[in-house]
Amino acid sequence: MDLTKKTVKAKRPCADGFRWFVRNHQNGGDYQDLLDALVADGRVDDACWLLDQFGPTDAVLELDDLEADALVFAGSVHVRGGIEVDSVLRTGRTLRVGGSIRAGRTVAAGEDIVVVGGIRCTGTLQSGGDIKAGWHVEADEAIRCGGELRVGWELRCGGPLTLAGNTMVGHDLVAHGTVRCGKSLRVGGTLTSPESIHAVHGIESGAAIRCGMHLEAGWGIKAAEAIVAEGAIKAGESLFAQHEIRAGAGYGVFAGLNVRVDAWEASAQVHAGMRPEGLMSGWWAGDGAG
Repeated sequence: MDLTKKTVKAKRPCADGFRWFVRNHQNGGDYQDLLDALVADGRVDDACWLLDQFGPTDAVLELDDLEADALVFAGSVHVRGGIEVDSVLRTGRTLRVGGSIRAGRTVAAGEDIVVVGGIRCTGTLQSGGDIKAGWHVEADEAIRCGGELRVGWELRCGGPLTLAGNTMVGHDLVAHGTVRCGKSLRVGGTLTSPESIHAVHGIESGAAIRCGMHLEAGWGIKAAEAIVAEGAIKAGESLFAQHEIRAGAGYGVFAGLNVRVDAWEASAQVHAGMRPEGLMSGWWAGDGAG
């Protein structure tokens, strides 16, 4: 795809960016060549802006390994080994990596991110589709996943964690912002956030669930250890914890919010080491039951 001065100007670029384009590409140029030129000239943010305006292509870049200051590619990037970039790694479509990814700033793909190893970035991690990593995932800022998220080891997020689909994390999930999951959230270890945790479907943890504000699921909530929140605990169906279930001071514990009252005994049971204080709804099934 060739971009002309007229087509670029129609997108209302910033004055400095348009001057760069006119000065360096008066007669226009190939879309990907322009992205490469912007990155080579240290104008990575302008390259990302251009990709936002003109969207992805069907081009595929295949490499053995990738080590660069930055990469902004409009199509898909397939790397048989690992990736190390000093700042931004951005693709218009899929990103597939046979090793691990390390980025000094952002990792973003318009579609899926599939990594055999782990992902580590000091900025945001974002995908328009699934994120799948065989090892760990660490981002110092937000993580936004437009599809399913599957992580073999632990997941650490320095900001808000926004997940559109089903989520499975093999070990601990530690987020430093609000956790929102559009389907079910399953964690093999501890699930922790200083903010609220919300799942449209269910929440399950292989250890404890701890959050600094409200904990809410449209279906049930289950933890192999304790369920502790500083705000309210709300489950559309049942609540289960081997240890305690504890809401914050002045807040209640609610089960069966999406179940008829006459069905609470079957579908809105509350199991815990002891009866939770402030249990407002649900069928108390007894100490350590189930």
